[in-house]
Amino acid sequence: MENIKIKKIRSKLHEIIFEADTFEGKLFDVILLILIVISIIVVMFETVVSIDKNYHEYLVLIEWVVTILFTIEYIFRILTVFRPVKYIFSFFGIIDLLAILPTYLSLFIVGTQYLMIIRALRLLRMFRILKMGNYVKQGRIITSSLKASIPKITVFLYFVILAVIVFGSIMYVVEGNKNPNFDNIPRSVYWAVVTLTTVGYGDIAPITPIGQFLASVVMIMGYAVIAVPTGIISAEMVYHGRKAGKEIKTQACRYCGKEGHDIDAEYCKYCGHLLN
Repeated sequence: MENIKIKKIRSKLHEIIFEADTFEGKLFDVILLILIVISIIVVMFETVVSIDKNYHEYLVLIEWVVTILFTIEYIFRILTVFRPVKYIFSFFGIIDLLAILPTYLSLFIVGTQYLMIIRALRLLRMFRILKMGNYVKQGRIITSSLKASIPKITVFLYFVILAVIVFGSIMYVVEGNKNPNFDNIPRSVYWAVVTLTTVGYGDIAPITPIGQFLASVVMIMGYAVIAVPTGIISAEMVYHGRKAGKEIKTQACRYCGKEGHDIDAEYCKYCGHLLN
């Protein structure tokens, strides 16, 4: 009997903590978002000397109160899922852990508390909390498109790396004896990277006619460098956009922790277990 009660409590806590389909779940997540925003503001204020000087004790107190609340929340998240390891090593699980570690590390390493700004990533839950199902679906399309684009972009980057090495080496040969800025190949390769990516810091520039002509070629190629990955990802987004399913809900699977289930789903489409 006690086991059944514990299971019911865990099930209810999971619904509140991981989902936003109920009033309690939405209220919990809204409070969580408010605490995240407060903690981010506190971190920013700590870097303003005039504010930190007058209110340092209050800022530290708020920082610790929020961190303790986040720690309790993190522990409850682990306790309410069937496979804690899945949650711990998931994207949000890692973010939730990184959100509380800096404050504790600041006891041993000065300055690490400023890393709490990573809590801003927890605001990604806003779309789920506010039940912006369409935005969540679009986010899934972007994520799927980026994953599918990785092999093509990797090959593309391989050729870009070869190009900057070749152009950097040629520029070293052309400019090396006449321009002190191109005194070695690594520095020349750095120039090629800056020029090919159209950043153009201007700290290194060729002075010979041949060098300037080569620089012009690299600059023009830079536009192609920007266009290619954009085209790859755009094509994948169109493909995955067509494959996108119907409206999704905020429910999370207690076994694998995955979200993004169809509004009428009863079973997890990733692991096949019954949803809560």
